[in-house]
Amino acid sequence: KMSKSLKNVVNPDDVIREYGADSMRLYEMFMGPLEAVKPWNTKGVEGVYRFLKRSHRLIAESNIVDRTMSPDELRVLHATIKKVGEDTETLGFNTAISQMMVFVNEFSKAASLPREAAEIFVKLLSPYAPHLGEELWSMLGHTDSIAYEAWPEYYEQYLKLDEIEILVQVLGKPRARIMMPAGIDENGMEKLALENADVVKAIAGKSVRKVICVPGRLVNLVVG
Repeated sequence: KMSKSLKNVVNPDDVIREYGADSMRLYEMFMGPLEAVKPWNTKGVEGVYRFLKRSHRLIAESNIVDRTMSPDELRVLHATIKKVGEDTETLGFNTAISQMMVFVNEFSKAASLPREAAEIFVKLLSPYAPHLGEELWSMLGHTDSIAYEAWPEYYEQYLKLDEIEILVQVLGKPRARIMMPAGIDENGMEKLALENADVVKAIAGKSVRKVICVPGRLVNLVVG
């Protein structure tokens, strides 16, 4: 919210001159739901400006190769396609941008950037930052405008976890974190927990009186 009484009137031309039109546009979408009253904060513009710089760096400086993506990379990519697509349709621009930030964070860690992921990300970013989108699309070797590209599709099979991390506690104290198959039942969780070397050591020959399993989260062993 801007008003003369609050002495926080900002000339958009000044913001665009310093941060660019894409940053101005992105910040207005990132402030929150369109119908809500939001305070203007120039530091917020700096935040989205940094995100756009990181996006540029991801495409411009990464080793972009044609390679198979890992399950984790596929999950992040398709979660981003789904989130940005659905939130854009419902005008949830701020949460769509947050998911694109997650994408940049995750793929910036990799030694190389899969070309498929790079191109899909630029397609998702382009409606939000059209000037940067065109520039990055050109960097990826395309001569036509990205405006003519079809919107990416996500696939549910890539969103499913094969394994999940389960916390194992003994008398409420964390003793191990074990990767277990997603969807494993309580009997299976108990069996894998009791086979773990750290858990066996923590029990130290005591009797297991009760096993409390929270599917998908933890196993707590009550011993005595």
